Amino acid sequence: MTNKPIQQFKAGNISGAIWENEREKNGTVISFKTVSMRRSWYDKDKKLWRDETINLHKTDIPKMIVILNRIQEEILLNDKGEDENNE
Repeated sequence: MTNKPIQQFKAGNISGAIWENEREKNGTVISFKTVSMRRSWYDKDKKLWRDETINLHKTDIPKMIVILNRIQEEILLNDKGEDENNE
């Protein structure tokens, strides 16, 4: 098993990766996949590269999609013309 992702995706400063994992269960090694999502940015002085990562199991992905869709809907329906650069 490798510690490199089996697949990666990137859109701007957001990236996601699929990882192959193994664990032993009842004397048998089972394989399963997990996902990591990362957001990267420079600090306020633009000197230091920062990032944060969240790790998910495959059963978390549909829940994350539902939550993100609801958040997007709420923001878009209640947007008062705010721009993310003018927070």
